[in-house]
Amino acid sequence: METIAVVDFYQTFATWWLIPFCVILFTGVLCPAMGTVLITHKRLLQVNLISHCVLPGLALAIALGAPPSIGGVISGLLGAIAAEGLTNKKNENYEAIMNTILAGSLGLGVLLVPLLGIRIDLESVLFGDLLTANFGDLLRTLISSLAFIGLMFFAYPKLVHIGLDPEGAVESGIKVPFLNLALGLTTALVIVSSMSAIGVILVIALLSAPALIGLQKAPSLWVAMARSSILGLIVSLLGFLLAIVFNMSPGPLVAVLCILLIGILPSKRKN
Repeated sequence: METIAVVDFYQTFATWWLIPFCVILFTGVLCPAMGTVLITHKRLLQVNLISHCVLPGLALAIALGAPPSIGGVISGLLGAIAAEGLTNKKNENYEAIMNTILAGSLGLGVLLVPLLGIRIDLESVLFGDLLTANFGDLLRTLISSLAFIGLMFFAYPKLVHIGLDPEGAVESGIKVPFLNLALGLTTALVIVSSMSAIGVILVIALLSAPALIGLQKAPSLWVAMARSSILGLIVSLLGFLLAIVFNMSPGPLVAVLCILLIGILPSKRKN
């Protein structure tokens, strides 16, 4: 009987949990690595804007009969372009304008759902629904992972230069706007691919918390990304296991664990 129970468990895992497990595995590694680069570039607020811009694109894509992920990436990229334009203008009310746009973008996405007469599980989009992840979700995660790896392979030294000295990077001839756009596109891919695992809103926690720990006294960006990915993997897998045990949603659990992770950050004391 015990042998039968073990076999049944593995069959159930392979049937219902294997793809969600793979999705959270890749998401847990990818998002913190991406977040490490974004933090060094001081672009997390722009990422928040991108994540809020995804929903209108999803709604329009569904209404037009196109793949939702493509619509989400396009609208996320438009958000990245808008963020880049605001950054370049260096408006003194920059943060207020950005926060207004990100809230308005989310509101537009919510309004488009009834206006276009479409059906979207908003809770799943915003906060994730990992247990319904399918092969398409896994494929999107793999594609975004390859995009990030490609960006690091071809532009790592330039991205490090931009993160350390953006003005010096411009003077040295590096095409900063182009690389920022490439970074924005990759970020949009990562956010959309993380939709099933943790949701387009809660993903900001997985992008930020492990990266903040990984960056502590890191000798290089590569080391920081590796540390962040290991922490993100641990947090994501723990959230996944807790979700199975307590029959809860993995996305919010991962976000809460990220809050606990922030608690181990060393405090900076002023002399």
